[in-house]
Amino acid sequence: MRTLVDTGLLRAESARRGARGAREVPYRATGLSWDADAPGISATLIATFLEEIRGLDPDVIAVSRLGLKLNEASRRELYDRFRDLLVEFKERPADPDGSPLSLLVAIHPDRQAG
Repeated sequence: MRTLVDTGLLRAESARRGARGAREVPYRATGLSWDADAPGISATLIATFLEEIRGLDPDVIAVSRLGLKLNEASRRELYDRFRDLLVEFKERPADPDGSPLSLLVAIHPDRQAG
């Protein structure tokens, strides 16, 4: 948590008392991580993702995986279109009746493909 706060990805909110009276400090995302481009940030974001899903019923996690073979121009187009869609949803106001969701999109070289 300290690393995420130090890098500006999370911010601590006001302390509160938990159900058993223990002091709790809730942390909230700052919005920087959704499109972060910093050395080593991928490992931090993946570790954060794994922590967020720990203990969740696998049936509530939507996962898709697709192998592609793209040249640099097509890879860039794919990335830019994903980014545009993410920006569109990031800039929309929250739905008043919405439920909190997290989204992780990873585009990476496939070491298994030839």
